[in-house]
Amino acid sequence: MNDLRSVSREILAGDYSTLGANWDGEGTNFALFSAHASRVELCLFDEASGAEIERITLPEYTNEVWHGYVPGVGPGTLYGYRVHGPYEPLQGHRFNPNKLLVDPYAKELVGEVKWSPAHFGYQTDSEEKDLSFNEEDSAPFMPKARVVDPRAYDWRGDKKPNIDWTKTIFYETHTKGFTKLHPAIPEELRGTFEGLGRKEIVDYIKALGVTSVELLPIHAFPDDSFLIDRGLHNYWGYNTLGFFAPASRYYGPNGINGLRDTVRAFHDAGLEVIMDVVYNHTAEGNEMGPTLSWKGIDNFSYYRTMPGEARYYINDTGTGNTVNTSHPRVLQMVTDSLRYWAEDMHIDGFRFDLGTILGREPEGFDQRGGFFDAVGQDPALAKVKLIGEPWDIGPGGYQVGGFPPGWAEWNDKYRDTVRDYWKNTDHTSTDFAARFTGSGDVYDHRGRRPWAGVNFLTAHDGFTLHDLVSYNEKHNEANGEDNNDGHNDNRSFNYGVEGETDDEGIVATRERQKRNFLATLLLSHGTPMILAGDEFSRTQGGNNNGYAQDSEISWVNWDLNDNAKALHDFVQKLVAIRHAQPLVHRANWRDMMSVTWHNPGGGEQQAAHWLDGGATTLGIRLSRDDLKNQDGIWWELVVLFNPHDGDVDFVTPGRDGADSWTVEIDTSYVIGEGASIEAGKPVTLPGRSLLLLR
Repeated sequence: MNDLRSVSREILAGDYSTLGANWDGEGTNFALFSAHASRVELCLFDEASGAEIERITLPEYTNEVWHGYVPGVGPGTLYGYRVHGPYEPLQGHRFNPNKLLVDPYAKELVGEVKWSPAHFGYQTDSEEKDLSFNEEDSAPFMPKARVVDPRAYDWRGDKKPNIDWTKTIFYETHTKGFTKLHPAIPEELRGTFEGLGRKEIVDYIKALGVTSVELLPIHAFPDDSFLIDRGLHNYWGYNTLGFFAPASRYYGPNGINGLRDTVRAFHDAGLEVIMDVVYNHTAEGNEMGPTLSWKGIDNFSYYRTMPGEARYYINDTGTGNTVNTSHPRVLQMVTDSLRYWAEDMHIDGFRFDLGTILGREPEGFDQRGGFFDAVGQDPALAKVKLIGEPWDIGPGGYQVGGFPPGWAEWNDKYRDTVRDYWKNTDHTSTDFAARFTGSGDVYDHRGRRPWAGVNFLTAHDGFTLHDLVSYNEKHNEANGEDNNDGHNDNRSFNYGVEGETDDEGIVATRERQKRNFLATLLLSHGTPMILAGDEFSRTQGGNNNGYAQDSEISWVNWDLNDNAKALHDFVQKLVAIRHAQPLVHRANWRDMMSVTWHNPGGGEQQAAHWLDGGATTLGIRLSRDDLKNQDGIWWELVVLFNPHDGDVDFVTPGRDGADSWTVEIDTSYVIGEGASIEAGKPVTLPGRSLLLLR
């Protein structure tokens, strides 16, 4: 550690109640929670040289918060902390004042982590490993926090769209990857927040018909050192270093205000912005990981450690550490972060990575755990969309359907079942019927609504839709892990050739299957989520784990062939149907809807039909008498599904007072949209096809 001493400067007691660096127009109040520290030093830096120019001991300690008010320090000031206390890893304490630490409440970070042995609290070459002590100064290699002016941006009357859940369609995408190759975006804005907010992008998303853009993590995160060693980068961003600071790697010319401009541009178009957030773990890893922030501030409070072996971390995340949301100050940090993004940055909702961890108390997952209770009663967070990823690798970690009322959840049961069904896997009909009608077996309790299940077929993690029908196996060689990373259970099928092919028959089958998948998704009850680019057949070349591929493997390619353009138009029509027709965006399990399932023989499904494992061709009739005589609204419809590779004759359901059905969607393109089908008579369903009749 260098020999810089604290200078003689006026510093007042300040306030402990508001954590972080808060400027009031004349000076800045600094407040940092640490229950086990013995002293906290505030370090100020010169931005031009990067030199540490001042070190100030925070003078007060109130309710486990170290605090002080520094007159004259204002927006633009760069700072970090050095925290003194016991270095006793066996007791869970890893204080080391030689390590410059990021303020957990920093609103903006300047610079990147430049990996060095100095980042580690222990000597990396010591035989004692993390029990040793490292005196190297990490400040030259660390990003610095910046004091910000909370009044520096005028939202000019921005209003959140507040899309009703029953009308919501999520569109999952990546801030950089969506625009990096877009020909209409100026080169200097591609891959930035400002590029994402350009009119060309906003107009495209609006015209597609989706309502809510879900961004992969945009909290500040570093590139993992092991990826840099391979010449790769952390692309997805599930490695948080700051819960309040945006990732500066996405800054354009306007910096942090470029993100605000983009949020406002989406809002002006009536579109929501949803953030994928990672509060379950941080970038500091396990006991052998670096000391960047929380580990050096109060390791024992911020992380869950092994009972009786506090040197080691509970690793319910698979990333080395688990954030300890059972601690009230840590829980406060998470909810303060959410509130900041909702109120100050105007974000419309959050998707919680490994969300079960946030609901896990020492005794296990608990719907009435502190996190769920805190969020549920918060007046600001009660107004935003909350979506949980309801699984992790910890005990009791699979909780699909287990989140409390008010939450939606990613429904992997839907993904797996629909993939199996369209492969014509035996014994999938019963489960498919439940998934298509909103997974009431999972969500119809405690007043939860059909929208609670977020239906998806593909997401950032896994194959794209094009790759789902083009590859039997993953092809992750570019990740540098000998193709050992990523999922093996893909439930995909290549229809005869692995990867791309010029075989017209195989291409036609794949295109039909894409239409089947997307039609199923957008006609199902529940909340649909589309992976960006699936609407025009984006491919990752069979890579199903693009976490490290900040490259053309993951970036959206906007050079579309005729098949891609046709698929886009098909999706656009499906989305329009979904918005217009209440029968396919069901709001309530207790409505007047009649739901009947039919077999190809023309009758309603009976127990024997459901028990026949090979009988996967199905039909469903939906109707609501209260929708009759409403202009443009369908009061009854039929969807016929044939996952077999051969034709199946299907007797259509009869109609009261009418003798025919009209074909609205035909994924085979054989019968043709607009055709008239006689009610109660057989229609030949081509192999691997879906028919929507109205």
